[in-house]
Amino acid sequence: MDAEVTIFDKIVAGQIKANIVYQDDLCLAFHDVNPQAPVHILLIPKQRNGLSQLSKAQEHNKEILGHLLFTVTKIVELVDELKNGFRIVINDGENGGQSVWHLHIHIIGGEQLTWPPGSSGNQKK
Repeated sequence: MDAEVTIFDKIVAGQIKANIVYQDDLCLAFHDVNPQAPVHILLIPKQRNGLSQLSKAQEHNKEILGHLLFTVTKIVELVDELKNGFRIVINDGENGGQSVWHLHIHIIGGEQLTWPPGSSGNQKK
């Protein structure tokens, strides 16, 4: 799946427009077009380098993974609605709800979030 061009690759390349919140040499953050909360930002590495999903991470991905998490703090400083709290989510694989095979972090907030965040309704009792 990693070899396929994703919608996120097209956003990074400027082929698809996005409402960009933040970017640096390594990553790009933009508003999700299908928000699940008042604030829903996606943070992606600009280069996948085999990192189509978190479970595919290897030793050489440690730097970008740390950079992405640290960048969340920069985004929170830029978006006032996140300053009272937020949640980060990484969906992994089909059962984890991943729909784009390019690692991405969901930064959601702007309201009181509930727990658990989602389920299939098939929990064992």
